[in-house]
Amino acid sequence: MKEYQTITEISGPLVFAEVDEPIGYDEIVEIETPEGDTLRGQVLESSDGLVSIQVFEGTGGIDRNASVRFLGETMKMPVTEDLLGRVLDGSGQPIDGGPEIVPDRREDIVGAAINPTAREYPEEFIQTGVSAIDGMNTLVRGQKLPIFSGSGLPHNELSLQIARQATVPEEEEAGEDDEGSEFAVVFGAMGITAEEANEFMEDFERTGALERSVVFMNLADDPAVERTVTPRLALTTAEYLAFDKGYHVLVILTDMTNYCEALREIGAAREEVPGRRGYPGYMYTDLAQLYERAGRIEGRDGSVTQIPILTMPGDDDTHPIPDLTGYITEGQIYIDRDLNSQGVVPPINVLPSLSRLMDDGIGEGLTREDHGDVSDQMYAAYAEGEDLRDLVNIVGREALSERDNKYLDFADRFEDEFVDQGFDTNRSIEETLDIGWDLLGMLPREELNRVDEDLIDKYYPEDETAEADVEEATAD
Repeated sequence: MKEYQTITEISGPLVFAEVDEPIGYDEIVEIETPEGDTLRGQVLESSDGLVSIQVFEGTGGIDRNASVRFLGETMKMPVTEDLLGRVLDGSGQPIDGGPEIVPDRREDIVGAAINPTAREYPEEFIQTGVSAIDGMNTLVRGQKLPIFSGSGLPHNELSLQIARQATVPEEEEAGEDDEGSEFAVVFGAMGITAEEANEFMEDFERTGALERSVVFMNLADDPAVERTVTPRLALTTAEYLAFDKGYHVLVILTDMTNYCEALREIGAAREEVPGRRGYPGYMYTDLAQLYERAGRIEGRDGSVTQIPILTMPGDDDTHPIPDLTGYITEGQIYIDRDLNSQGVVPPINVLPSLSRLMDDGIGEGLTREDHGDVSDQMYAAYAEGEDLRDLVNIVGREALSERDNKYLDFADRFEDEFVDQGFDTNRSIEETLDIGWDLLGMLPREELNRVDEDLIDKYYPEDETAEADVEEATAD
């Protein structure tokens, strides 16, 4: 292992050094400062006798007298089943006061791409216990479904609720002894404040969710470079648990906006030509490298499902981060500022939300045979109610027909009873669909033009109760 004392320049998180041998891209580097501290870094660029190194701990204390050692290997994550229940920092070191991690092996954090022909199509339902997701934008095992939020909105509370409640229902019925029946959560937090980190940890410990979770915490005052490594460590751990140990792993990554800001910061330090709004031109590729690590592999029990969370700067979904994320992933869940200000919890707006794989993960044998029709009918009724709200602002409620008034009432009750369930309520898919039928019972049978006749006969509430509901709603 060669040691160099040839540092030529230090710029932000980057160190430039001269070398006389070829150095591999992404190779791990140790830098020893004159004070005797050892800092770790990674080769970012290597060309014609000059390498640029990004230093994980920041470049404080490094000067031209520091010595640089190239270790000849890329960054690896020590993986073992014992990681469940542990809390690690953004570079994979334990911070929970527990014992040292004794790994089964060390895996490259870049991960191996899944061969497209070996991918199994995602089509099994994951129950999050949140009606607006389970009923209207169902999450499917092996899917990547981002949450689009804005600053100050309760996406952290929603992510904790999903981490706490998510299960694979048919696996539960099969019993815990069966192979491949276990469910795990890998939670990667990037650029969060110490206060948020404490809230996350309190919730994980209070609810017992930590037992089946691996938590990676990169705080806002940690180096930006570490932020680019955190999601890769989290996904490497998830792949090991899923494809080697047969777990169904849900990976929650928050906040991808902080991750992309770190990419921009490093790009600026490298003096790269910026792309749209100053973000690097390769941000699409970089995000795809993370998101495409979700999926299922033929012949393996486990699966990796991803919920990346991002705060849209200025609530603008045409901003490069949500825009590129939307291209790569299979849908999105929108957290809505208006619903939040009305006190709806969780404030999920189902109309612009979408789960592109939903149709394959619902129905008989997966959720319930009426799921698709109920969801379609509620979408149609809620959308009509929303349109009528705009009309009411102009002409007043008295000018509307009795039919229109029913749709207005439906929209109000849909938000109050279906979407607004609180962050502590865990609903089974049956409860979610029953609430859906209860709401559809407000509408006359002939209005249910998206539901199969047989299903209406089986599930439509009796007229007396439906009328009582309507009277009650009008009285309110």
